[in-house]
Amino acid sequence: MSDDMESRKETGSGAGVDATGLFGATVDCTEAVHELYHYLDGELTEERREEIRIHLDWCGPCNGAAEFEAELRRVIANRCKDRVPQSLIERVAAAIDEESRQHHGKH
Repeated sequence: MSDDMESRKETGSGAGVDATGLFGATVDCTEAVHELYHYLDGELTEERREEIRIHLDWCGPCNGAAEFEAELRRVIANRCKDRVPQSLIERVAAAIDEESRQHHGKH
């Protein structure tokens, strides 16, 4: 096994970029993929988000996965915009108003 591969094995970094010397704490591909949805949803701390972003900036395969997932989310969001018919909105509003009137009339 090469020294580089042995070094990655010892530091726990898998395939991808090992930028420990450049950026301090690094994220390996396994971590980046595992936290990708949290990253895209904005659910990470600023520090962790920055660590993942740095990895994505330097790792083509992980960056490609992140871009694919982000685009997939945009497509789904744009295609799945169900419109509620105005008549249904009006019927529900009327039912709520009627229920409210009956409830207030009983007290």
